[in-house]
Formats: sequence, C-alpha cells, structure tokens
Amino acid sequence: MGQVKLNVEELGDFVKHMILNNQHIQEKGMVPVTINVEGEAGLGKTSSIIQLGEELGLQVEKLNLSQFEELGDLIGFPVKEYKIKNSEGKVLWITEQEITAANEKGYRVVDKRMAHAKPAWVQGKKDGGILILDDFTRADTRFMQAVMEICDRQEYVSWKLPKNWHVILTTNPDNGDYNVTSLDVAQQTRFISVDLRFDEKVWAKWAESVGMDGRCINFLLMHPELVTQRVNPRSFTTFFNAISSIKNFDNELPIIQMIGEGSVGIDFSSMFTMFINNKLDKILSPEDIINKDKGYVFGQLTDMIGEGDDLRADISSVVATRIVNYLLNFAKTNPISGDVLTRIEELFIDCKSFTDDLKYYIIKEILNGNKQKFSKLIMNPAIAKIIIK
Repeated sequence: MGQVKLNVEELGDFVKHMILNNQHIQEKGMVPVTINVEGEAGLGKTSSIIQLGEELGLQVEKLNLSQFEELGDLIGFPVKEYKIKNSEGKVLWITEQEITAANEKGYRVVDKRMAHAKPAWVQGKKDGGILILDDFTRADTRFMQAVMEICDRQEYVSWKLPKNWHVILTTNPDNGDYNVTSLDVAQQTRFISVDLRFDEKVWAKWAESVGMDGRCINFLLMHPELVTQRVNPRSFTTFFNAISSIKNFDNELPIIQMIGEGSVGIDFSSMFTMFINNKLDKILSPEDIINKDKGYVFGQLTDMIGEGDDLRADISSVVATRIVNYLLNFAKTNPISGDVLTRIEELFIDCKSFTDDLKYYIIKEILNGNKQKFSKLIMNPAIAKIIIK
C-alpha cells in the first residue's frame, strides 16, 4: 500500500488540498476521496483534523468505532419502507408509521423494501463537513465492512451524507504493537493513506502558541530522541502541564520525578531531572531575549551558550528555534515595533552565540512566516547580504 509520511503541519496542507479536490470532483458527480491517517498513539491525529475542520468552517462529526456495540449506531437501524403513488403519479418512499396519513391523502402502496433509518449522527447535518471515523482498524469487522460502503459511495442503502462532506479514517500501525485488524488490498485501495510522524519543531511551534512552559519546550527540543511509541506527545505534554505551576524546578525535584515516573517513565523523567541539575531550565526565554536590556541578554546568552570554540551548538539551536516561534506567534496579533526589529538586527550582527547558519535560519523563518511585518529587516545591508546568498 502506498503511504506518504507527513508531520502535523504537512498533514494540514495535505487535507486542505484533498478537501478542495473533493469539492472539485463532487461537482462532476464523482465520490469524494477518503483519507486514512495512520500513526502511533498520542500524535494528535484526531485533534489536528478537528482543529483543521474548525479553521475551514466545516462541521466535524467524530465517531469512535472501537466503542460502538450496535451496528445501527453507525449505519442506522433497519426499517420497512413503502413506495407510494398518488393519482397524479407522484411517488414517495415513506415509513410504516406514515402509511395512514398517506392513505388519507390519496396515495396507494405500489412497492416496499427494507432500508436503514438515517442514523442520529447524520440527522440535522448541513452541507460541508468532515466525518472522522476514529480507530477504524480497532473496530469489529462488521463496522469495518460498513465503513467501506460509506467510503465507496458516501451513503448506506437509503441515506447519504450531505454534499461537501469528507470522510477521514484514523488508524494505528499494523506492526504488532496494537490490537488492530489487518487491512486487505480491497480495503487499502479505497482511500489515500498518510503516515503521521512526530516532528519536534512542529510540536514546539504549537507548544509556543498555546503558552506551554518554555522550560519544557527547551527540554523536548534538546532531547527529541526520548519520544517513542510509549512516550508520545500526549504523555509528555501531560507531564509538562502537570508541573507547569512549579516556579522553581530546583526546589521540587522529588515531586517532579514522581509525576514523571507516573506519566513518561523513569528514563524520560531522569533526563529531565538531569536537565534541571545542569541549570538548563534557566535558559533565557525568547521574550526576554527580544525585550530586555542588550547587555544583560548578550551576557546571559554567552554564559549559557558560549561562543567560538566554547559554543554549545545544541543549546544555541534550541534558542534560535524558540526565538523564531515566539516572534511569529507574537506577530499574529501584535504590531512589530522598531525596538523589536532592532533587537533582531543586533542578534544577527553583534551576537556571537549563534553561528551564521543559525542567524540565516532565524531571518529566513521569520520572513517566510510573516514577511509583511518583518520585511524592514531586509533593508539592513548585513542581513540582505546573507539572504540573497
């Protein structure tokens, strides 16, 4: 089965394209293409799709297939329907409960069939939406077969999804670590499959935007190798949130270790304790780097990161990433003052705690992220010279 590997940001761009393409082919009478997002637990498969649907102004309906017991909850319960016709030739399909009223209006029964009532999750839905069928391969095989019918035609016997709806499945890998049902070729070829992978820089950008503790962001950026199947973004984000109220980590190491062992395990929490013991939780925040006195900032950066042959490249890279994410997040809702632009220029020209490659990275990323608000930086000859190389 073909499968493209994407991070959460790339997944958003991919799904946006598929939605636009689905809208295009649906206008031609074709059935929209289903997407299967596969990935390890805790990567944010479902939450990222829900967020995207909200951004696009689409209704979002999430059904956790692994929790369904009655097939009727997914496809609707069986009902007997009657085809009726009046003297003018008008034809309708109605339920058994509507027969009496139809007879009173002059209709007569000409045919009957077994159908499925529209399920509760479809009722009241308008055009434009995303149907997330969560934990698809964890479901009973009866549900999986029914889902294939919905994927194929966006309908089931007697009901159909409204126009401009898009079906997205979420699954865990069939690698022996999850209790899932293997998909055969007939199932695999009914959708486009995406392999969602963790990207620490994408996670750090999200963490900055939601105001996560910067000390924790720094740690994860320094130790992305600690992210595994069992220590996933869901678990370490829970750990970080559980210690975020602690102002001074040094004074609360025992409780931090206990919380860590109960959420991310001994290895992760021990590395975090070492991070604190090495004073790396004291790295200057990007907000302070941009806004505090130049002498103080540059002195702190030199003490923590070093320069020249003593430069700590790992810390320098983390701080550069944090500066970029902070500036772009700040620029979303705030004007960029001359003082901020001056500080960026000072970091670029005068600061020796960043290599030329990192300085280029900082400028490139903030210009690509919000050229309108940071375009004045290009007027600085030293910056322009690097940008055009």
